[in-house]
Amino acid sequence: MPAFDFNAPRLYVDAPLATGSLVALERDQINYLGNVLRLGAGNPILVFNGRDGEWRAEISGRKRPESLTILAQTRPQDRLPDLVYVFAPLKHARLDYMVQKAVEMGASRLQPVLTRFTQVARVNGERMRANAIEAAEQCGILSLAVVAEPLPLDCFLDRRDSGRLLVFCDEAADTQSPIPTLQGTPDGFGGIDVLIGPEGGFAKEERALLLRQPLVLRLSLGPRILRADTAAVAALALVQSVLGDWRAGAELASR
Repeated sequence: MPAFDFNAPRLYVDAPLATGSLVALERDQINYLGNVLRLGAGNPILVFNGRDGEWRAEISGRKRPESLTILAQTRPQDRLPDLVYVFAPLKHARLDYMVQKAVEMGASRLQPVLTRFTQVARVNGERMRANAIEAAEQCGILSLAVVAEPLPLDCFLDRRDSGRLLVFCDEAADTQSPIPTLQGTPDGFGGIDVLIGPEGGFAKEERALLLRQPLVLRLSLGPRILRADTAAVAALALVQSVLGDWRAGAELASR
């Protein structure tokens, strides 16, 4: 894979990308390029749309950036691992952080679930998507994670593919090293769902329902109680290291 250019500004655009095409900039993108980054006509930038790879582009415009001229592809499109992050939503900045980190860790889908002790009644999907895009822009990610609509936990479990592995991160599980537990997972599953509960934990009946699921792996994250946003990073790092695409030469089934 071509090396990622850490120095060039990078922007997500919702438009087809091909050599010679012209992409009109949206108002917030014009402000970002012109007023935040102080860029103008002739300055180079990297762009991606989640479908056509990454491209080198040039800013066009008179007094301020107005459009981008697409020049040449710098990296071909890739695919994210089939790794779904399932979580009880948090409030404000902590949810922003959690979404950004899940994207950085390689999640292909973000699925909010509502549990008995979930502290948030409404979820701002547009804000979640904006955070996912920002994380992808800053970290050189080419494919955008899907931001799904919230579902009650029982509805999510009813609808999910029973052939997928459900990694159920449970603060009530017996404390043991999570790595051997993950290493003991049988082969043959079709993708991974990593579930993190709310700050108040799972209700007794929710835990019983989860443990009745096919292909469920109950995972302890160690001897300390972690906040939900910290648990997200810990769990995704463990799963990616042992079962995911952080393994040398390993490929998790792509979506």
